[in-house]
Amino acid sequence: MRRFLRPGHDPVRERLKRDLFQFNKTVEHGFPHQPSALGYSPFLRLMAIGTRSGAIKLYGAPGVEFMGLHEENNTVMQIHFIPDQCQLVTLLDDNSLHLWSLKQHGGASELREEHRFTLKGPPGSPPSATQITAVLPHSSREVLYLGTESGNIFVVELPSFRVLEDRTITSEAVLQRVPEDYCNRRSCELVEALREHPKNPDQILIGYSRGLIVLWDLQNNKVTHHFLGSQQLENLYWQRDGNKFISCHYDGSYTQWPVSSDNRQPEPLENLVPYGPFPCKAISKIYWQTTKNGLPYIIFQGGMPRASYGDRHSISVVHGSQQTAFDFTSRVIDFFIIFSSEPTAEFDDPSAMVVLAEEELVVIDLKTAGWPAVHPPYLASLHCSAITCSHHVSNIPLKLWERIISAGSKQNIHYSNMPWPIDGGTNIAPDPPQRDLLLTGHEDGTVRFWDASGVCLHLLYKLSTVRVFLTDADPNDNMNTLGEDEWPPLRKVGTFDPYSDDPRLGIQKIYLCKYSGYLAVAGTAGQVLVMELNDEDAEHVVDHAEADLLQDQEGYRWKGHEKLKTREGPVRFEAGFQPFVLVQCQPPAVVTSLALHSEWKLVAFGTSHGFGLFDHQQKRLVFVKCTLHPSDQLALEGPLSRVKSLKKSLRQSFRRIRRSRVSSRKRRGGSGNASEVQEANAKFDQDTLQEMELAPVQRKIEARSAEDSFTGFVRTLYFADTFLRDSSRHCPSLWAGTNGGTVYAFCLRVPPAERRMDEPVRAEQAKEIQLMHRAPVVGILVLDGRSTPLPEPLEVAHDLSKSPDMQGSHQLLVVSEEQFKVFTLPKVSSKLKLKLTALEGCRVRKVTVANFGSCKTDDYSENDLAVLTNLGDIQIISLPFLKLQIRYPCIRKEDVSGIASCVFTKYGQGFYLISPSEFERFSLSTKWLVEPRCVVDVPEVTSNNHVHNKSGMGNATRKS
Repeated sequence: MRRFLRPGHDPVRERLKRDLFQFNKTVEHGFPHQPSALGYSPFLRLMAIGTRSGAIKLYGAPGVEFMGLHEENNTVMQIHFIPDQCQLVTLLDDNSLHLWSLKQHGGASELREEHRFTLKGPPGSPPSATQITAVLPHSSREVLYLGTESGNIFVVELPSFRVLEDRTITSEAVLQRVPEDYCNRRSCELVEALREHPKNPDQILIGYSRGLIVLWDLQNNKVTHHFLGSQQLENLYWQRDGNKFISCHYDGSYTQWPVSSDNRQPEPLENLVPYGPFPCKAISKIYWQTTKNGLPYIIFQGGMPRASYGDRHSISVVHGSQQTAFDFTSRVIDFFIIFSSEPTAEFDDPSAMVVLAEEELVVIDLKTAGWPAVHPPYLASLHCSAITCSHHVSNIPLKLWERIISAGSKQNIHYSNMPWPIDGGTNIAPDPPQRDLLLTGHEDGTVRFWDASGVCLHLLYKLSTVRVFLTDADPNDNMNTLGEDEWPPLRKVGTFDPYSDDPRLGIQKIYLCKYSGYLAVAGTAGQVLVMELNDEDAEHVVDHAEADLLQDQEGYRWKGHEKLKTREGPVRFEAGFQPFVLVQCQPPAVVTSLALHSEWKLVAFGTSHGFGLFDHQQKRLVFVKCTLHPSDQLALEGPLSRVKSLKKSLRQSFRRIRRSRVSSRKRRGGSGNASEVQEANAKFDQDTLQEMELAPVQRKIEARSAEDSFTGFVRTLYFADTFLRDSSRHCPSLWAGTNGGTVYAFCLRVPPAERRMDEPVRAEQAKEIQLMHRAPVVGILVLDGRSTPLPEPLEVAHDLSKSPDMQGSHQLLVVSEEQFKVFTLPKVSSKLKLKLTALEGCRVRKVTVANFGSCKTDDYSENDLAVLTNLGDIQIISLPFLKLQIRYPCIRKEDVSGIASCVFTKYGQGFYLISPSEFERFSLSTKWLVEPRCVVDVPEVTSNNHVHNKSGMGNATRKS
């Protein structure tokens, strides 16, 4: 049988691969990109959000999440839950209606699209005749009422979406009971709002855009009351008892109308312009909520004076003498109030206001004095300042975890303590096996610590580096301070703030040691901060050191931004991570690589000019190494002056093509006559064009010139205790890889602990490796005598890893963009290589070592390389033999920012940005899988009013 097997095919290994590797996109973390609609079911206590890309997401208690995607990818305009059902209807901007259900399937509950429907008018009718503007799911759960631009209201049967033509409410039928003089002045125009009577399901309130409002009797098909508004209508809201309703209008006013039992012409009880008398913005939505103490809550969106506050996005809450206009930093999409939904309850007694803004979800506690915000357990606004980098740390020790949570709780004292009010369903996913942190660096100089252990990405703590520097903004400024007599009474809410005081504050690299609590962060202006965790507020001086990476070389002049100015004297820091030393790179270029060794108390940093090593215990610079090539003028321009670089890069690309053609012609034309040479040249030109068209399927690795820009750009730094000088003695070492394919290795002499403060750390260059193809080095790794990657600093000391094997020979793995190469140590002789680009036509963008455990047995696990390429593929490559195990398509190759943002975890999971505000989480492992699993209890209301319970259990599914 062996001769029939493919070369290299091992059935045992194939079975093992199935037990180790499996690709799944599991959950989306963060805030939906471009939300467009909001819905809420008091019955299920679930919230639904629709987006402009056609996605629909349902949220309940933390961990209860469902997602669906409309095939059309059109904007979701409206979402309406069917009363007392596990169903909802969505309206898209192409005028189509879609019925979704939460149903059990194979023991799992999932969100499914059941039916779709487009309302069509008679032949020859204009599109406006059936353009849906308002949707009312009736409490009978049997029909939908659809208001249209033409003023007609169509009735559609559920769940079949069959139009009941005999029950259509035409605008002509409505106008028969309206005074003639009003009809002559105003036609019905489009239907703006449909509201069912809270006490009588046989009556619905119809509001037309020109201001006419009628109460329609469904049994007798006639108007029982009409209300003649004088202003353009925006929305309607019934009071709980059904004796009054509120209308809000385009001129910033709202009107309270009585509904009497007789047929007298109703006059408005009250007509108010809350922020008049000057012209005001429209009030687009309003609630009138009754309470036990008699004072109602009046809550409305908009209504601000146009001249002074026309650009504000506000929702006002009025309760007796209290009035606050909540001011949001992004456009308000929609909002709803959570109140008592029991039919027997006498009062509304509102408890919370939930606001969907364009960039965040804000929940306001209406029960607590001062109406504070509620800290959301999900839907975090990841992009409150633009994300600039990410760093994942697995398996956080409990003590560090508790200290981070403690520091975060001190920052959240202004949040409400009320339980999360949207609590439908039950999360039955198993508890996360470990505590994981995802750290995100932001443009405004902050680092946010997220609990990434489970389905909900929850903010634990926020660190700001701004206090170290002098900026235009005072960190003590409070945006929420209001003068006593200020009117309107605006109050800023939410965390979204896209404007950075200074782009140089942006965080570019993060490195956290989970064992020691040391944190290093590096920024856009060459700043490197080393921090340690302190449980109390403290005031101290931050030590400064400068690292001149050009080493006073002649002829170089930095043309980019200046360094950040630092504060003199003691600086006060909140409890949490507090900086104790600042290393400033000169020139102040973006820090491109960072490594921290907490056991040796060393931090290494690299820029486009070179790299350096700093002893943060003695607070002393150990050495700097300039990697700048004489032709690297672009590296001196800085990130804000790259306009000229496009021409230069194009010129260099053409030079490379020309050089490769000339060299090939010389090889082909070494013998033979001129006609043969000319024919060979023409054939070569044709072959070259075909090769360009076929790329990236197959191509050669072209040796890059040392004159290419940014060859000195330091891509990776790595600490290792290994054999560098000879095979008998190992020593600490620092490795650096550059954009030009150069690897530098430095021997380090770190004094023993008892003399650590007395003797300096010394460094000496031991090796310099130049890769022949000069491709950028993106990863460096040392394997011990068992071919196992060296453990992290302090990992062995905490008994979380075996001691590395120092008896056998070590190996060095250098990963460039185009190939993987293994060298023996200490001789640095080539042993093995895998040419990825030559075979696959792709380039390595991210690489990390991941541990994969078998799903069949706890006794087997192995370390492999997880590799992300520029084509968006993820490849798993074995160690130490560099064999491709499996390949998965993960990210679209056009999604350059998604590929750049990807971060792998230590146990075969990963995150990448699918939008500025959302991380997609994926898993490559069969054993480590984080996905929603939930139970939704549905009280089923039957026709004879008996209530049954049924459960839906399972995980959220999505169409991709």
